[in-house]
Amino acid sequence: MLIDTHAHIDMLEDPESGIREARMAGIEEIIIPAADHRDFEKIINLCETHEKMYALMGVHPEYADEFNDDIAKKIIEFAKNKKVVGIGEIGLDYHYTKENKDKQKRCFITQLEIAKMLNLPVVIHDREAHYDTLEILKSAKVEKVLLHCFSGSVEFMKECTKLGYKIALGGVVTFKNAIEPKKVASEIDLKDLMLETDSPYLTPHPFRGQENSPKYIGFVAKEIAKLKNIPYDSVCMETSKNAREFFNLS
Repeated sequence: MLIDTHAHIDMLEDPESGIREARMAGIEEIIIPAADHRDFEKIINLCETHEKMYALMGVHPEYADEFNDDIAKKIIEFAKNKKVVGIGEIGLDYHYTKENKDKQKRCFITQLEIAKMLNLPVVIHDREAHYDTLEILKSAKVEKVLLHCFSGSVEFMKECTKLGYKIALGGVVTFKNAIEPKKVASEIDLKDLMLETDSPYLTPHPFRGQENSPKYIGFVAKEIAKLKNIPYDSVCMETSKNAREFFNLS
């Protein structure tokens, strides 16, 4: 049984079909991350309607410019729901703009403080901001950290796992030109790894160009098993075990 630790089910063209197809594909549990505070209620409703679906509450760096105290309070309020298993996805993204770095950092740090206050793990979005992300995480002294859709080098991965952080890999690892992600998958210790789809984005080969869905997570597991030269079942069992422990899933 597989666990998709990061699937934007609420963004699928047909969320209910996506959930049904995931169950048919043997996906046992799904975690839905928030990105925009306007989606919190929709995500919670999906999780409360379906068994073994959980939520993350947080504001993506894309929305850092509008982040304020009221939104921070909203995160705290929603995060008290029993279906919420972490704060995310939060972090830094310098791909599209570096002009609001200070706002992104303040948004990130505030949400790390919320996670510490509520004793919840954090799920990190880090795009082209490795150094700043790591410095903020170390300064915040959060204990449970998952770097979602990991895009760093093997060296950066080792630096993160040495700190006790976990790594999530998704469909990118199946792309033919994804040299660095394949190296990371080959070298990471299974105890530090989790799986994700980041649906509806980053659909794995051979379905690129289609809407991604949790039903495709098996292709991620198969590619990692191939790269590590280990049984597929080992990848499934270990990554699911890691996810259950990290998010304290019942």
